Amino acid sequence: MKKKIEILAPAKDLVHGMAAIDAGADAVYVGAPLFGARSNATNSIEDVAALVKYAHLFKAQVFVVINTILYDNELETCRKMIYELYDIGVDALIVQDMALLEMELPPITIHASTQANNRDPKHVKFLADAGIKRVVLARELNLHQIKEISTATDVELEFFVTGALCVSFSGNCYMSVANGERSANRGSCAQNCRLAYNLIDGKGDTLISNSHLLSIKDFDVTDEVPQLIEAGITSFKIEGRLKDMVYVKNNVSYLRKKLDSFLEGNDKYTKASSGKTTYIFESALERSFNRGYTDYFVNERKTKIGSWESPKSKGQLIGTLVETKGNAYVIENAHQLNNGDGLFFLNDEGIADGVLVNKVEGNKVYPNAMKMIAKGTAIYRNSDAAFNKLVEREDSAVRKISTSLLLSETENGFQLLATDEDGHESLVSIVHSKEKTKTGESIAANIKAQLLKTGNTPYNADEIEINFSENWFLPISKINELRRTVYEQLTEIRVRDYVRHEQKIEKTSHPYPVTDLDFTYNVANKLSRQFYERHGATKIEKAFELQWDPGKSRVMVTKYCVKYELGKCPKYNKDTMGTKLQEPLTLTHGDNAYKLKFNCKPCEMEIWEKDAELEFEED
Repeated sequence: MKKKIEILAPAKDLVHGMAAIDAGADAVYVGAPLFGARSNATNSIEDVAALVKYAHLFKAQVFVVINTILYDNELETCRKMIYELYDIGVDALIVQDMALLEMELPPITIHASTQANNRDPKHVKFLADAGIKRVVLARELNLHQIKEISTATDVELEFFVTGALCVSFSGNCYMSVANGERSANRGSCAQNCRLAYNLIDGKGDTLISNSHLLSIKDFDVTDEVPQLIEAGITSFKIEGRLKDMVYVKNNVSYLRKKLDSFLEGNDKYTKASSGKTTYIFESALERSFNRGYTDYFVNERKTKIGSWESPKSKGQLIGTLVETKGNAYVIENAHQLNNGDGLFFLNDEGIADGVLVNKVEGNKVYPNAMKMIAKGTAIYRNSDAAFNKLVEREDSAVRKISTSLLLSETENGFQLLATDEDGHESLVSIVHSKEKTKTGESIAANIKAQLLKTGNTPYNADEIEINFSENWFLPISKINELRRTVYEQLTEIRVRDYVRHEQKIEKTSHPYPVTDLDFTYNVANKLSRQFYERHGATKIEKAFELQWDPGKSRVMVTKYCVKYELGKCPKYNKDTMGTKLQEPLTLTHGDNAYKLKFNCKPCEMEIWEKDAELEFEED
């Protein structure tokens, strides 16, 4: 049997979720009413239920995100909500807090969120043995590490493929708490990594001013999809539960075309849902929100990944500014621009700026406001008005399920049989007198033409057969009635016969790979503590949110490295780094200051609050 490969899309709400499915997603992930890591992307039970019904029509799945850490007074509310989600047909929960594995839950499938910090084979195998069906891997992994994990366990593996990157290991960023008592692990990330910082060396000299030193480019490993599949990935996740419609449709359609190209004629892998989408737009990742792209560490550490100039969307490179003429800019490739486009550029101070396009005439662009732009400045389009308008149309991505129709006669009338691409059958009959056509000739061509008119239904009639013993006459109204009824019934059959995988969590006591758990394991309630104790943990710290020591805490660990970005890495820039940096390096933003510590052996950088006492080893 071929292994199913899935595209998993974000859904801010019901409308975005349905659009993602229409664009070709095999599954969507959506926030519940409570306890999701995007507190402003929640959805009612009723909306999730509607999304489930629509998704299941295409044999697509709906996963609900419950990936915050829970406090004791929230456990029962969460448990009751899970029963509601199970009852409406949700396919799986994406969770961070191991408390859920201690609850008495219905047999709903559990996925371990990337916030559970899934980085090594032992940890992933433990989760699989504890009853987790799928693990969302850390984005910092390379192909070799992913292969090691897939070799160690047969649990389903999910990996991000496009979208924004957390600079920290997911689930282990505490800057929001330290900087303002908001918790990323509680759904309220303040995005401190996107702020502008100064970089100060150990002598107190300012090396860099007002730069977004923790902001990194967005993720794109779509070119590595075949290699990732061979390494063991079966689900490709698009980041972006807060993104707009254009982003969702553009990213899904782009990945759908890439993946379908790989799957075509493949004897090992197949798509994970039904139907085929047609598009009226040509997808391109750079035409929706992006900060520039990086493959991060999938192919090891090779290039700089920082997006220091701005955390805002850069968009698509158009060309350079040739000159300014009166109240217009002369821009290379200006013919690509349209009225209403948004332009992005860096001003003379290196600060991100932009204008809107009012009018384009030849190579001249007339903006809504003239701003000083130096000759040779790169001009990007970060809002493509014509593209956005096209993609936002309801018919920009239309998904249809293939069917064959057989119209035949019965003893007292006629019947229409619809068989879909998955083998479901819908049969409807009508009582109608049998009269030959007035000319005595067949009207099969006219009947087929009517049956082809599937309109706004989610079906295409790709094969039509008419099996009559005589050239019977059938009114158009009756043909349309048969077609409409057979497809309405087919939809009911497909949703009714959808098979949801169910899995009851059985409590086990196999040993956890670690016995001493520090605050990064995010244990914030009695059930989570009970889970780890049952699996052999002997020392368990409280979650950071419950024991924060202001001014002295480690707030982040990351594979991203400021030294590497500066060309001062003793490993990768050994022959070209020149003078060593005077440590400790400090990041400052207003009254906030953070010390940087570099652990070169695991190739990681730590961020500590200003009052922390650190020991520094020689590189």
